[in-house]
Amino acid sequence: MSLITPFDPWKSKLCSCPPKYSLSAYTGCAHGCLYCYASSYIPSFFRPRPKKNFLERLRRELRKLKNHAYITMANSSDPYLPVEKELRLTRASLEIIRAYNLKIMLVTKSDLIIRDLDILQEIKEIVVSFTITTLNETLARRLEPAAPSPKARLEAVRTLAKRLPVVVRLDPLIYPLNTEVKNIKNTIRILKETGAKQIITSSYKAKPDNLKRMINSFPEYKKLWHKLYLIEGEKKGQYIYLPENIRKDLILCVREEVIKNKLVFSSCREEMVQFNTGVCDGSLLFEAKQH
Repeated sequence: MSLITPFDPWKSKLCSCPPKYSLSAYTGCAHGCLYCYASSYIPSFFRPRPKKNFLERLRRELRKLKNHAYITMANSSDPYLPVEKELRLTRASLEIIRAYNLKIMLVTKSDLIIRDLDILQEIKEIVVSFTITTLNETLARRLEPAAPSPKARLEAVRTLAKRLPVVVRLDPLIYPLNTEVKNIKNTIRILKETGAKQIITSSYKAKPDNLKRMINSFPEYKKLWHKLYLIEGEKKGQYIYLPENIRKDLILCVREEVIKNKLVFSSCREEMVQFNTGVCDGSLLFEAKQH
């Protein structure tokens, strides 16, 4: 099985990303995010493990890619899991990749990425995408129990943005946990101050396993989420979405604040691309690195 695989090989109509590849040194993720969708299709997802013979296979597969191929690291894991501190497979892969003319998007929740800033600056076409769900430390510990704190992530964004293009995913919007207008305004203002160039957002999509985790951790919202997702929600592919009117209000709320702050805005897999002011995955920022 290949390490470098097409992103969204099923060509879902929900995806408006440009063509790209996915790559990860690890299977699974240790962050323990309650809302995670990947746990529904990757066995033992919350026990991350390195892929067998990763670096040897990576070298072999990279030789087959065309110049300026676009690779994201990583879509259903995180390149900077705690195990990366010891195994250093992501760092080793970046050391290999920098010899190629490739576009690299690093997608992470971890401030461990700062360790590799020396290598990141040597890659010609690179963008960092940081996910920040909330700036509320208490809420973050409940939603993402093993992930780095919002404070640590903000500091990482601030450090990276001085040297590299950074996009922040305000994601997912979980009604009503992190969707208060006042909090959204404050969060976007702070993200701009840290140096983010684009904000990408999307609503929480329910799947049976992640909805169960959410309700177990937030039983006070059981009736509300049951109503919004299981009774009034919209089934799209393998996911259950919030009713469209609620989703649209949330997306437009974020959009309004992003534009007020003169940042690029996009939503992800919401079928609302008409509101985007830039490519939905932040890849337009590759050009920013060049300049």
